[in-house]
Parts: sequence; C-alpha cells; structure tokens
Amino acid sequence: MPFRLLISLGLLCALLPLHHGAPGPDGSAPDPAHYRERVKAMFYHAYDSYLENAFPFDELRPLTCDGHDTWGRWSLLFPRLACNGVIATSAFWLQAILLPQPPSFSLTLIDALDTLLILGNVSEFQRVVEVLQDNVDFDIDVNASVFETNIRVVGGLLSAHLLSKKAGVEVEAGWPCSGPLLRMAEEAARKLLPAFQTPTGMPYGTVNLLHGVNPGETPVTCTAGIGTFIVEFATLSSLTGDPVFEDVARVALMRLWESRSDIGLVGNHIDVLTGKWVAQDAGIGAGVDSYFEYLVKGAILLQDKKLMAMFLEYNKAIRNYTRFDDWYLWVQMYKGTVSMPVFQSLEAYWPGLQSLIGDIDNAMRTFLNYYTVWKQFGGLPEFYNIPQGYTVEKREGYPLRPELIESAMYLYRATGDPTLLELGRDAVESIEKISKVECGFATIKDLRDHKLDNRMESFFLAETVKYLYLLFDPTNFIHNNGSTFDTVITPYGECILGAGGYIFNTEAHPIDPAALHCCQRLKEEQWEVEDLMREFYSLKRNRSKFQKKTMSSGPWEPPTRPGILLSPENHDQARERKPAKQKVPLLSCPSQPFTSKLALLGQVFLDSS
Repeated sequence: MPFRLLISLGLLCALLPLHHGAPGPDGSAPDPAHYRERVKAMFYHAYDSYLENAFPFDELRPLTCDGHDTWGRWSLLFPRLACNGVIATSAFWLQAILLPQPPSFSLTLIDALDTLLILGNVSEFQRVVEVLQDNVDFDIDVNASVFETNIRVVGGLLSAHLLSKKAGVEVEAGWPCSGPLLRMAEEAARKLLPAFQTPTGMPYGTVNLLHGVNPGETPVTCTAGIGTFIVEFATLSSLTGDPVFEDVARVALMRLWESRSDIGLVGNHIDVLTGKWVAQDAGIGAGVDSYFEYLVKGAILLQDKKLMAMFLEYNKAIRNYTRFDDWYLWVQMYKGTVSMPVFQSLEAYWPGLQSLIGDIDNAMRTFLNYYTVWKQFGGLPEFYNIPQGYTVEKREGYPLRPELIESAMYLYRATGDPTLLELGRDAVESIEKISKVECGFATIKDLRDHKLDNRMESFFLAETVKYLYLLFDPTNFIHNNGSTFDTVITPYGECILGAGGYIFNTEAHPIDPAALHCCQRLKEEQWEVEDLMREFYSLKRNRSKFQKKTMSSGPWEPPTRPGILLSPENHDQARERKPAKQKVPLLSCPSQPFTSKLALLGQVFLDSS
C-alpha cells in the first residue's frame, strides 16, 4: 500500500513545473535562496520582538515595544474579526473598556507555532508546545469570536498536534488519535458549540467561553462567520471520534446554501435566528470570503463531491453577476445590480482558490489585476475604488495581510510563472522598507503616505511570512510530492502521514488529510457489527410479532446517532454514539473520487483545464 501510494503521488506531482528563478525589473532573476533567507530574517525579527517585548500578551505593539491582549475583544477591535461591519452595542464597547482584562493566551505563539517548523526550528517548536500546555486554559469568563477562535486557536492547535512527531516531540501512545494539543483543540472547540444552538443551526458570532451565548447577543452574523468551520471541525471529529463537530459545521454550510437567492448568490450578513438576510451585498470579499474557501478545501479534505458541487454552482453565479473585466464587484444578491464597485484586499485569496479547482487562466488574469494595485501602493489597501483607480476614504491601510501572497504561492506551484516570484520579491522589499521598525513590523495605516499603526496582528507570522517562505522554498516538506512519508502504528491500525497534499485553513494552519483516516478503522468495523446486530434483532422482532409472542425483554439496540444540536451536558456522551457512517479509504492520500477530476498536491483540476 505505501509503495502504490508513492508511485501514484510521484507520477502526479511530476506534472507540476517548478521554476527556480524569475526575472527582476532590471532583467535579473531574484534568487529564491536569497529571498528565502530574507523572509526567515523577517520572521525572527518579528517573533523575537514579540517574545522580548510582548509575551505573554496576545500580540505585539511594535511602535511602543509592548504587548496587548485581544482575546475576547476581536469582534470590537479588528474589522476582519467582526465580519467587517457588525459591531456590538455601545454598552458592549464600554464593557470592553471598563471590565478587567482577560488573562493572556499568547495567541501569537499559537498562530506562529507551525511556521516555526516550516522554517525548520524544531527546538523552538518543542519549547512553545510545552509553554502552551502549561499555561493555556479555556475555562474563563471571556466573550470570544467564534470564527477567530476556530481558525486561530482550534486550527493552530490541530496543525501543531499533527506536526508534533515531525518536530521531534515525544508523542503519547495512540497519536495522532490522542495527545495534549488535540485535547486542547477539542476543549476550545467545545466552548464554541453553544453558539450553534440556534433554530437555523447557523452560529452566533460571539460566545462566552464559560457561560455560552450571552442573552443579549446579536443574532446577526456574517456569512464567513457561519461557513468557516468544516476544515477544523471535521478534522476534530475524525481524530476524536465525536461527530458533533462535523455535524454542526455541515448544518451551517447547508443552511447558507438553502438561503441563497434565486440567482444563486449569498449576502453578507444574516440573522441566525430567523434566517433572513440583513446585509444583501453579494461578493467574494470581506464577510463572505472564507465560506467559499471552505467549500473547496472541505471538498478536497473530505473527498466530498457535494461540497465541490455547491462551490461550482456559486462560481457560476459569481462569474455571471459580479465579474467585470477580471475584477469582482459587489452586487445586490437578489437583483445582481452593482452596489459597490470596489476591490477589497481580502479578495486577493480568490486567484489561489481558482487555482485549486484548476481555473488557472482566470486566476492569473485576476491575480495580475490585483498585482497592479500592489505595485501602485507597495501593498494592498483595504478598499480600492476600481473605476477611480484609487483608495477609498478611511480604508487606505494595509495590515500586512497575506491573501495576495497566498495566491502567488498556489499559482506558482501550479504554473511556475516567474511573475509570481516577482510579487514575492516586491512583497519582501516593500514590507521591509515601509513596515519594519525596531520592535517588529507595524501595520501600515495609510499606503498613500506610509504612516504606521501600533499593531502587528498574529496573522503576519501565521500567514504572510509563511506563504512568502513557501513561495521561495520549493523543497519544503509542505510541498512533498509523495516521495517521502511516515508510517505510524495507532490503536486503529497502520497509518501513513506526511505524504503531501496539506490543506491550509484560512489562517494558513496546514492539516494533513491523511490524519483524518488514522483513527477510524476499528470504529468503522465496530459500526458494521452494530448494523448487523440491528438487522438481526429487527428480523427477530418481526418474527416474534408474526408468531404473536411477547419477548420477556426488549432486544439490544446500539446507540442511535446524536442529534445535530446537542446540549452542553450531552457533549461528553456524544463520543460514545455512532457518527454518520461514511465510506472512506483507510489511507488518506490526497486522491479525490470526484468524477473526471484529478487531485494534485491539494489542487483539483477540471477536465477543461
């Protein structure tokens, strides 16, 4: 089985061209090794500055060389984290200012952990794992963003858990089906489950980690805040055997799908109690973005053709109603009329997503549009008015976001086009020139005059630096073509890990798809036995009824599948219940059963590509 795996992955991945140089503006080629070292130096300048000046606070303030906590205040302080628009009441603002601050969680450490390993720093990875195990506690009275807690904390811990053995961490017996980081990720995810207990199954945007959803919590949540769970939650369900996580994530995805307009579009914000759209702007950017991303990545990770079919239907509507000259505008979700002719920096993930479904030509054209904006300012402004060709008032900043670099990394792996390395070079040069300060890298408050803001968000280390490094490091283990792999023995049988095809969550935390099948073999056999037992007793009951005999005691019945929405007191019992039966291969190589599609290093190419 391992030999066949290597052959198949090796043949497929040999199709990917890798370009080792790219011409610069003067005709010279940027040396990938040179820029790889530059990116590594960027990481350590920021990371060391955080450790020296901000730890154990959540994030670094680079201009004042100190730290601050953001846990529990994401929805108030960060536009992206608040679904780009829905802000709580002024009373909640006062609460955030006046109440004692929550304990520090060192979120930058969680977000940067897998980046350390990708850069090759095994010893620091091991040290941080110990720090997190000793200091992080989720049983506190804090209001936290459900979306951000999932992508940063749950995703970061899951990724670190699955990479622990590669990093030389002494893993416990039963890994990857058990381990301290997995238990931490599960604990954090369980704190989020009360948010999903709504009439629609779509989650609230904020939850109190100790008490659940506050009685006065707004029911209005952005689309991305509803549809960005399947990658992390399905991974958790597969590793722990508890189906509740994947169940709630799938219900949320389906409710959004059922709520789309007659022309096939979804809006920006919806009431999770009534299912009515509150903000009806449809597009691919802020407030919607990672919903589309997770349909594609969830489809690849879970080999789920229904999720892919949903995205392809959305893609048709998006191209029909929002695409203009390879830009994507915002339109009214029911009519398709243009509501905002702007490009948002968060939309720059789209070319990378297009590359995952093999739509390379369209991806490159859109990427080049976005790259022209970068060249104009030395970064991507949060909003860019397409007809005017300039920034939008009060949206001129660039908080060192990763999305355009992310797309460059994906597209370069698929095409080897040297233009993509040029973007990487430009990103390194401009970020160092504009943003670098004594204590790290500061958010660019205004790209017009390069004024800085006193923030370095953790995604700079989790995403921006990581994607830059991977762009310039074609031999990194993340890009594994199947020529190497690890074999581990679990309580459920032999398991192959590290053969490639990593799926990045929306915070760039890589998930090994093979791991999802490491902890299921015996469970599936047990479920098959339970099915046989159920059929046996069903026949026995029918025979007894026919013979008009009364049994002295009722037949044994296996536990039934839990409901989609469980009360908190039932969550612990869910582990003992039977999840939805799903036929999956015992090895989780990145192969896809989609009809007429080919999976290649996490990419799915359609017939027409």
